[in-house]
Amino acid sequence: MSTPIELDIPHKLGKETVRQRLDGGVGKIGRLIPGGANVTHRWEGDTMVFTVTAMGQEVASRATVFEDKVHAVVDLPGMLALFAGPIKAAIQQQAPKLLE
Repeated sequence: MSTPIELDIPHKLGKETVRQRLDGGVGKIGRLIPGGANVTHRWEGDTMVFTVTAMGQEVASRATVFEDKVHAVVDLPGMLALFAGPIKAAIQQQAPKLLE
């Protein structure tokens, strides 16, 4: 069973610019994780569905692009759910960098 983390990342870039930046920046996620990670992604309309695999854990995530924000949902599996608070704080700090 997974524990979802949900957060909104505000922006003033417009949907298309955000989609392009997310598409080009999703690979950065793997470099943010100690030891590295494998990241796969695909688009379903305005939602980028991506999976991060690292240290034997697979984290399924979604990022839906709106005109003024990105709504992200990160499904934390088993043991990672114990660290939901610190993980959410790290995502809130690092996620805006994916839009730069």
